[in-house]
Amino acid sequence: MKSAHPYKRTISLLPAATEIVCALGLEDNLVGRSHECDFPEPVKRLPACSAANIPDNLGSAAIDQKVKELLHDALSIYTVNREKIKELQPDVVITQAQCEVCAVSLDDVEEALKGYLDKEATIVSLQPNSLQDIFNDIRTVANALDAHENGERLIEELTERVDIIRHKLKFIEAKPTVACIEWLEPLMISGNWVPELVGIAGGTSILAEAGQHSPFIKWEDIRKADPDIILVMPCGFSIERTLREMDILLGQPGFSELKAVKESRLYIADGNQYFNRPGPRIVDSIEILAEIIHPKQFIFGYEGNGWIKFTV
Repeated sequence: MKSAHPYKRTISLLPAATEIVCALGLEDNLVGRSHECDFPEPVKRLPACSAANIPDNLGSAAIDQKVKELLHDALSIYTVNREKIKELQPDVVITQAQCEVCAVSLDDVEEALKGYLDKEATIVSLQPNSLQDIFNDIRTVANALDAHENGERLIEELTERVDIIRHKLKFIEAKPTVACIEWLEPLMISGNWVPELVGIAGGTSILAEAGQHSPFIKWEDIRKADPDIILVMPCGFSIERTLREMDILLGQPGFSELKAVKESRLYIADGNQYFNRPGPRIVDSIEILAEIIHPKQFIFGYEGNGWIKFTV
């Protein structure tokens, strides 16, 4: 049976965009991916069209240093494999202009492909800063792939899940303060869409502004704020990877005196798979936050996989 949508050969250089394409039911359009695209599982079979210029297994401080060196020398953190892209003959290439550290940037893609492909490809660039932006990006990708109805249906499904959480919290007055740590060394608090997600899940985000880039902070800022809940979710790190670096936090002065630590409200979440990917699973991230912030109201089943409680 013929597909309702024109087949467009699509390369996604952004994990969130790969998830969007698949959630739209257009996985068969994908012919290439970034080196970081790993969900859903079948996309791992696609050829990788990018690579990172940072060695694996560096610690947080060393990664930060390497990133700063590359940017200082006006070098890209990622390499775009333009020969592979040319070979795959895409109709659409999806990238991002949100963060040059997190994924292949629009500039990298435009520079690599300018006048190089045998046919003109549409470059779609995503730049979300809020939950609504993420839903708009789903619409943008759907429209680029001539799947407008699929996009609206997906947005409706995701919005319904968010509304369920909002409704259940309507009469809950307690809004614990939450510090979401996005990087351990140097210390960084999650900005962009994360403070908004915390608010939807019934918490009060501290030390970062919704819609603004994630700020670097000093440890003393955490001590002064003394949040009710601390959630550690470094960008690009799994729970296991974060566990290897928790000593950075444990060694900070006054750590054991923090309210969140004394009341066993210190958690680790999978930042790589959830919070740092502005795609469909951003709603999973809200559900994770709801489980952590209001455990008596919500059990979605993410504990042990999406997040764990860390006991000192």
